[in-house]
Amino acid sequence: MSEPQSSLLLKKQLAELSKNPVEGFSAGLIDDNDIFRWEVLIIGPPDTLYEGGFFKAHLHFPKEYPLRPPRMKFVTEIWHPNIDRNGDVCISILHEPGDDKWGYEKASERWLPVHTVETILISVISMLADPNDESPANVDAAKEWREAYPEFKRKVARCVRKSQEEC
Repeated sequence: MSEPQSSLLLKKQLAELSKNPVEGFSAGLIDDNDIFRWEVLIIGPPDTLYEGGFFKAHLHFPKEYPLRPPRMKFVTEIWHPNIDRNGDVCISILHEPGDDKWGYEKASERWLPVHTVETILISVISMLADPNDESPANVDAAKEWREAYPEFKRKVARCVRKSQEEC
């Protein structure tokens, strides 16, 4: 039986990222025998509250990739409006393709098969720099971002320090 297209595509993307690393993150497999489970390290973007942090996350790809999006979960503690308390990332491009049943997102903002590991991680890095507090996964972080910014900054700084110690 031939190897699934999703597996071949992910192997190609991994090889490309290994050959041509992208600034701001590194990516590899959690287990060399499972191309569908990746571990990434996102470096806190410069000139943001997350600068200097090292945030580890996992990407879990479905067998239907690239027709369906992966799930992304931070394993390093991080305080952000679009990352829930369990570490799950809530960003439009990781939402299932098609129309949003609540009418909040356009289909073009959601998952498209043209997305790659690189485009996903660049979007997440951009999200760190510019949270979407209109559609939060962590309501408390979003409320702090809007109403108690000094407290929000303090919590993020604690996460950055903790991430540095864990590295």
